[in-house]
Amino acid sequence: MIMTVLMHPVSTEKSVGFVDRNNTITYMVDFRASKTDISKEFESRFSVKVASIRTINLPNNKKKALIKLAKGFNASDVAVKLKLV
Repeated sequence: MIMTVLMHPVSTEKSVGFVDRNNTITYMVDFRASKTDISKEFESRFSVKVASIRTINLPNNKKKALIKLAKGFNASDVAVKLKLV
């Protein structure tokens, strides 16, 4: 069974602010996904290198991932592809 880990990007004012300040993209992900799964799919989908991932478990079996990109990769470029900015 193939599982799609990344569901959709979060486009709140706070998460869009993270793009410029912290070089971070915020994504809703499958609640069963591990940080390794999230990293692999994000790197393959957007051709970037992930530095770190922080996850937040939300009610109703939802999970939010804060994906920080490695130096040399710009979160603004990914945000433009996702039409967040």
